[in-house]
Amino acid sequence: MMQQLINRYKRFQTKRHISQVYQYSYAFVGMGQHSLTNLYPVLHYLGVPLKYICVTSKQKAKLIERKYPHILATTSIDDILDDDTVKGIFVSASPEAHFSIASRILQTGKSLFIEKPPCQTLNQLDTLINLQNLYGSPIAMVGLQKQYAPAIQILRKRLGKEQLINYDLHYLTGAYPEGNVLLDLFIHPIALVCSLFGKPEILACQPLTRSSYLLMLRHPHIVGTLELSTAYSWTDAEESLKVCTKSGIYHLSQMEELTFVAHSSTIFGLPIEKVRSRNKTIEYLSYRNTFTPTLPNNQIYSQGYFNELQDFVDAVESRNDSVDSSLQSLIDIYVLIENIKTADKLILKK
Repeated sequence: MMQQLINRYKRFQTKRHISQVYQYSYAFVGMGQHSLTNLYPVLHYLGVPLKYICVTSKQKAKLIERKYPHILATTSIDDILDDDTVKGIFVSASPEAHFSIASRILQTGKSLFIEKPPCQTLNQLDTLINLQNLYGSPIAMVGLQKQYAPAIQILRKRLGKEQLINYDLHYLTGAYPEGNVLLDLFIHPIALVCSLFGKPEILACQPLTRSSYLLMLRHPHIVGTLELSTAYSWTDAEESLKVCTKSGIYHLSQMEELTFVAHSSTIFGLPIEKVRSRNKTIEYLSYRNTFTPTLPNNQIYSQGYFNELQDFVDAVESRNDSVDSSLQSLIDIYVLIENIKTADKLILKK
């Protein structure tokens, strides 16, 4: 009897997965290491029908056609923009090219998923938002996958019921000489705290090195500090967030593990733990099981790539009403980045 139930459950799971079919055609602009490692595998698993892949090299286009004979490889984005059967386009090219590519796509009215950063300045972001409104592109979503990580979704729900006190975030990597550190790297933690806590205001900004900062931000209901630095190591890169609330402390480590420790109770303001020792109880709200190779335990899933891409395709197919990381949601993020740049310049002048 038990074996029958197990087999029935497995058949149900398999049938549910293969029965999810998307009706529209899609295209992808770009094929770099990030796309191959984190994005294409998700699209393949979901069964998203990619009709085109657009790259800049004719040689790479020929290789794509050999490896993926069912996909049309092209070096001209016009082939995609002129095809009315393509409803959604994924873009993961060089950051400097994103604004130009996004502008052309939005003018066709097609849905757009674009990796961060979608543009280089706040003025360019305003232009993209205006193009979306003018030409009626139904979905314009930015790839800020950490907002879609399961641990973040759990944390957001829990914090919505808490009285917030303060937070402390550390985003520490090695040197990053190849791009704009604020838009390419630090946009992730900045977007995360904006998503969790609301519109930020800079209380203090102290550059540490050419591409490292200490920030103190005030949000509507909480104040927090951020250490954003490339003065550490890529081998031991750290991404951690600690949120102190009235009931206890949440700790998120590497988007992989989310825990909660309740504050010790008090009597007339006196902490009982100073009178009588207690065993600390750690509540594990989310963690990745590295032993069982299932989808939820895959790092692509725990980091949020799976959920963000599925959310975009479901929105294009009218299976959900909106997306979290829209172009409009980036306004506060870009304002903060512009203010950091301004504060950086003023401090350097001194």
